[in-house]
Amino acid sequence: MQLPAQFGKYQLDQFLGGGMSHVFKARDTVLNRVVCVKILTPEGAADAETRARFLAEAKMSASLMHDNVIRIFDYGEEQGKPYIVMEFLTGADLRTAIKDGSSGDVRTQIGIALQGAKALEYVHQQKLIHRDIKPDNLHIDPQGRVRLMDFGIAKSQDLHLTKTGFQVGTPYYMSPEQIMGDPATERVDIYAYGVLMYELFTGVRPVSGDTIERLFYQILNEPLKLDTLREKGVPEPVIALVGRMTAKNPIERPASFTDVIAVLNQVLHPTSTPQPVPPPAPPPAPVPQPAPAPLPSPEPSGVSGKKVTLVVLLVAALISVGFIGIVLFKKDLIYKAVDRNRRMGPPPGMALVEGGAFLAGNDKQSHELPTFFVDRTEVTRGDFVKFCRTKNIPMPKDLDDTRANYPVTYVSVLQAKDYCSSVEKRLPTPLEWEKAARGKDGRIYPWGNDPDPSKAAVENKPLAPADSMAMGASPFGALNMAGNVWEWVDEQRTPSAGAVQAFSTILNPPPTANEPWYAAKGGAFDRPVQDAVSAEFITLPARFTAPNVGFRCVVSQPKE
Repeated sequence: MQLPAQFGKYQLDQFLGGGMSHVFKARDTVLNRVVCVKILTPEGAADAETRARFLAEAKMSASLMHDNVIRIFDYGEEQGKPYIVMEFLTGADLRTAIKDGSSGDVRTQIGIALQGAKALEYVHQQKLIHRDIKPDNLHIDPQGRVRLMDFGIAKSQDLHLTKTGFQVGTPYYMSPEQIMGDPATERVDIYAYGVLMYELFTGVRPVSGDTIERLFYQILNEPLKLDTLREKGVPEPVIALVGRMTAKNPIERPASFTDVIAVLNQVLHPTSTPQPVPPPAPPPAPVPQPAPAPLPSPEPSGVSGKKVTLVVLLVAALISVGFIGIVLFKKDLIYKAVDRNRRMGPPPGMALVEGGAFLAGNDKQSHELPTFFVDRTEVTRGDFVKFCRTKNIPMPKDLDDTRANYPVTYVSVLQAKDYCSSVEKRLPTPLEWEKAARGKDGRIYPWGNDPDPSKAAVENKPLAPADSMAMGASPFGALNMAGNVWEWVDEQRTPSAGAVQAFSTILNPPPTANEPWYAAKGGAFDRPVQDAVSAEFITLPARFTAPNVGFRCVVSQPKE
């Protein structure tokens, strides 16, 4: 086509690129404004499915009105060719900004991620799933404003244009369920955006491979290397968020972009945590005692290597300027690989704690632990109510159907063990709990070394919901491991004389040093933040219950 050229009321001035559609910088001759015109090629127009998808993109995009979504001015058909007219953007796409280092410092990058998340929150509120999230489809103008672009393979709830056996999306950003061929939900966008955020902060994709088999193996089986984010100075709450967004199991991801926005907003604009409904007034709190020397490491059981053969046939198509992979695969093999991933990966509601060395205790001695999974939250009142009713056992004090998402309290260590056993889990050892809370690097608190009470339910704040305090998440994504409630761990301890004396005024009959005592860790809502140091613990009588004592469970990774 010789330029400039007339296309209806638009004068096409400059070819910008394209594949199955051609994109031009143009001028609206009626309104006298610069626009961008996207025209489907004759080959694309001749294919019924491509034409239908193009027109669906036009209709869906035209209905979207948001500051962070590209504006569609017009669409239709001219000279037998479907077209879309959109605002002409100056600046660069995020892919270019990442490559040339113009995405800014970490704070600026978080701002970029926040704007994109707001766009996707809005898109999902319109009952649309983008399905092709990647840096190429986020644009940043010279003023720093972010726009979400390219809804070419977006899907509404009542539109199904993808052939059976095919999955649409850029392979590097595809979620495990997309590879498997499961129906797309909003959480495929959350997964892809988590991968995009990782790339934004680090400058590299978290997955790579010389073959599609290797690429899909990584997506299905290998967690992202979050330490790379730490090396770049990314705040711990954002690291934990990326980990949750890219969880293999979609249930483990944030439920919506509203949750993503909340974390990013809190990092950029720290405020006091909203106060939840207060619980009944607590009795006297347990008395902390100093931690002794680091505990001996339990004997590692070892974890066998992962062995999976994944055979995938890839049919690639260049549909637009960006690379869009259309994947045709042997589903029986994919199902086997995904089933293995679900067996070896985190169970619902749990986080992966990778095996290996970590720094434990106040003197940060190195210890080895095998891979295990930890509950992301304390066990909730709602779950414990179900347990009591199923087992037909009495409810602990103050337990009913209210505040189901708050941690269960007034539970003795034996009751906690019984619950864990009923769900095929167990109480963590002190070392397991400590690693899940502080990660590998020996930090003092789950979020770092700063005793920041805004990141935990401490210092006489009300008891908080079990799934709250995302700002204080541990490196593995576990919540409320500092403050909220002391958590039982599976280790009997000999109490100090001071502890026996303190509890003699609380328990009747008074405890003795000869009865079972167990350790609890993490601090509580009615204690100072200094009591929430991950290496510290208190020693409690096994029969003791209180409104500031709860628990969470762990489970070992199954062997292949």
